Amino acid sequence: MLILIGLGLMTSGVVMFKNTDFLRFRISMLGALLVLAGCSSSENSQNGLKNLVPAAIDRKALITRHNPSVSSIDANSPFSLGNGQFTYTSDVTGFQSFGDLYHKEGIPLETKARWAWHSRVSSEPFSLSDTNVSYKWGEEDVFFPTDDSGEAGQWLRQNPHDLPLANVALNVDGKRIDKAVLKMPHQTLDMWRGLLSSHFLVNSIEVNVETVVDNATDKVAYSIESSLLENQSLSFSLTFPRGYDMNVKNTPAIDYENPHEHLTTIISQSEHGVVFERQIDDHRHWVKVQWSKNARIEKSSEHNYVLKVDNISHDARFDFSIEFSEENNFSNEILNFRKLKTNVAAYWHDYWNSGAAIDFTGSESKQAIELERRIVLSQYLMAIQERAEIPAQETGLTSSSWYGKFHTEMSWWHSAHWPLWNRPEPLRKVLSWYNSNLSHAKETATNLKLDGARWSKMIGPDGRESPGGNPLIIWNQPQPILLAELLYKAGDNETVLEEYKELVEQTALALSSMLIWEESNNRYSLKPPIWIAQEHYDVTESENPTFELSYWREGLEIAQKWRERSGLERNRKWDEQLSMLAKLPVFEGKYVAIESIPDTFTNIESRNDHPAMLGSLGVLQDKTVNKTVMKNTLHAVIEDWDFETRIWGWDYPMIAMTATRLNAPQVAVDAILMDAHNNTYLNNGHCPQKKVGLPVYLPANGALLSAAALMATTNEDSPSLGFPSDGKWTVRAEGF
Repeated sequence: MLILIGLGLMTSGVVMFKNTDFLRFRISMLGALLVLAGCSSSENSQNGLKNLVPAAIDRKALITRHNPSVSSIDANSPFSLGNGQFTYTSDVTGFQSFGDLYHKEGIPLETKARWAWHSRVSSEPFSLSDTNVSYKWGEEDVFFPTDDSGEAGQWLRQNPHDLPLANVALNVDGKRIDKAVLKMPHQTLDMWRGLLSSHFLVNSIEVNVETVVDNATDKVAYSIESSLLENQSLSFSLTFPRGYDMNVKNTPAIDYENPHEHLTTIISQSEHGVVFERQIDDHRHWVKVQWSKNARIEKSSEHNYVLKVDNISHDARFDFSIEFSEENNFSNEILNFRKLKTNVAAYWHDYWNSGAAIDFTGSESKQAIELERRIVLSQYLMAIQERAEIPAQETGLTSSSWYGKFHTEMSWWHSAHWPLWNRPEPLRKVLSWYNSNLSHAKETATNLKLDGARWSKMIGPDGRESPGGNPLIIWNQPQPILLAELLYKAGDNETVLEEYKELVEQTALALSSMLIWEESNNRYSLKPPIWIAQEHYDVTESENPTFELSYWREGLEIAQKWRERSGLERNRKWDEQLSMLAKLPVFEGKYVAIESIPDTFTNIESRNDHPAMLGSLGVLQDKTVNKTVMKNTLHAVIEDWDFETRIWGWDYPMIAMTATRLNAPQVAVDAILMDAHNNTYLNNGHCPQKKVGLPVYLPANGALLSAAALMATTNEDSPSLGFPSDGKWTVRAEGF
C-alpha cells in the first residue's frame, strides 16, 4: 500500500493510527513518501510511524451505527429519503400526516424536486433595471439592482419560486390519523439501504410501513402491512398545493387554499393506476400513482384525492407509489415494491462504498463519537438533496428558503466536499450549471462596465439576479475557479480543463477588471460598493476586505495555472495585479475583517456574523498570510467573538479549517463541535439556524465535511493529521 504524505494526493490505501504516535512525525515538503507495503515494523518505527498499520474500514458498520431513530412524534426529527434532485420528508408514520404540527414546531414535511418552479402572474412586465440604484465605483457611475422595496423588486425577488409537489397522509376510518390514536411509534432510517421503517399501533393493532425513494426516478413508494387493511380502515390522502405563502421568505407554510388558482386533472386511469396533470401558473408536471392490489382513487375535494383499498382478505399488505415528472413519459413497468427496495439498497450500497471514509472506532473521546455521527449524517443529507442539475438552495430539498433560489456565495460550502471526499460528479453538475449561465454572467459584467463574467448572487432557474443587497456581494465571484480546480485535481484532468477553461478565463477577467488601481498607494484594491462576507458594514465604505482579497489572489493564481495548462501565456495584467494587490489588513497584530473599518477586535458590534478573515488560511491558502498574525487572530476569535448575536453553521467548520492549517488539532475539534448558537446537529443530522427561521441549513453540513476532509489529510500547512494527540483518538481514513 502506497501512502503519499504531505502532498495532498488521494490514495487508495487506508491508514489506522494512534495520534499520540502519529503527531510526533514531521515530514519535510520535499515530496517524501513512505511505502508501507512490505515494510517491517522497525522500518515504520524509524520513519516515525510505529503504530501505522493497514486497516480496512467496515463501511456498513460505520454507517449503520449512526442510523437515526425516533419513538415519538418529534417535529425536530423527521427523516428524509431522496435521490439528489427529489426528496421526500416523512413524519413518524412514514407519511406526511402531521404536516401542520411539524411546520409549526420543527422541520416541515414536504415533497420537493429541484426542477419544480413557477412564477406568479405579475401586474406588469418588470425588468431588473426597474430596481437599479446608482453607485460610485472608482471613477465610474454604475447601477446595481439593489432596490427591492417596490412592486418590481418584490416580484423579481420572489419569482421564479420553488414549488412543493404534494402531501401524502395516512387516514384511519376515513379521517387523517390523529395523534391520539397513534400509539407506541418507532421509526428507523436505514441509511445503508435507503429505507425508512415505521412501526406503530392504531386501536391496538400493528401497522408497519416501509418507505423508499427510487434512485432512478422521482418516485416515493410505500409498503403497508396491517390487519386494518382487511376491513378497509386505512386509506391514503394525496393533496396538491397551490404553492407557498409568497409573503414569507424562509420556511413558508404550504398554501392549500385558493383552489381556483391551479389545476389538477386526471388524464388517464387503469385498474392499478392513475396519472394526474398539474398546472400551476406557468408550470406543468405530471404525477403517476400506482398500486398493487384492488384499490380505487376518489376525489374528496378540489386537489385532494383518497386512495382506498378494497377486498384484502389475506396477506394484509398493500403497496403503492407516487412518481413526479416534468414530462408525461412514465414507464409502463408494473409496481414491484420488493424489486424497487432491492434496487435502492444496491444503489446505496454502491454509494457508501465509493469515495472516502473516516472511522473513529476505538476512540475513547466523546468528541470523536459525535464528530463521526455528524460526518455520516451530513454525507447522507447532502447525497439525498444536493445532486441536481440546478444547484441547491440553503435548505436543500427539505424546505424553502429565499424563495428557493441558489446563493452563489454558498457554492464552495455546498460543493467543495464532493471532490474532497472523492465523489466529484455532483460538482461537475454545479460547474456545468455555471457554464450554462455564462452568457448571463457576461451580460451582467457588461452592464457594470467589466470584462469577462460577473456572477449574480441570488439566482433561480432562469439565471437572473434577484434584487436587494445581494448584487453587492463579491466573495461569490472567484468560487467557480476554485471549484474547477478541485475538480481538476480529482482526476480526468484534460477533460475538465477543456470543459471549464472558458468558465475559468471569463471569471478571472471579471476579477481582474474589478480591481482598481490606487496611484497614491501604488496598489490594486477592492473598492466600494461591496457587501463583504461579514454582512454588517456599510457597502459604500467597504474597502479591501481580508477574505475577499485572499479569494482574489487565489482565483487569479489558479486562472494563470489554467492558462499554462492550456498552452497559453500567463496574463501579464493578472501577474501585475497579483504582485501589487493590497496587503491583508492587520490591526494590533491581528487580521481584521476590512481595511477601511479596522474595528473587528476593538468594537463588540463588529465581532459577530462570519469571522471571515480566518478563511484566508483555512478555506483558502493565501501564501501572503503571516501565520503568527493568523494565530493571534484565531485566538482572538475563539476568546472574544460574539457567538450568540449572529453566527452561521458554516462558521464553526471554517474556524476548524484555520486551526487545522495552523497545526492546532484540539482547537479545530473544539471549534467544529462548539456548543454554541447555530451549531446544534439534530438527531437527523440537520443544523437549524433558528434566529433566521431556517429549520435546516445544508451549508453547515457541507462545511463540516470539507473541514473533516482537511483534518483527515496532510498538506504543506498541516504535515500531521488534524486530530488531537491526547491518546483518546483512533482514526482510520481512506480514499482521500
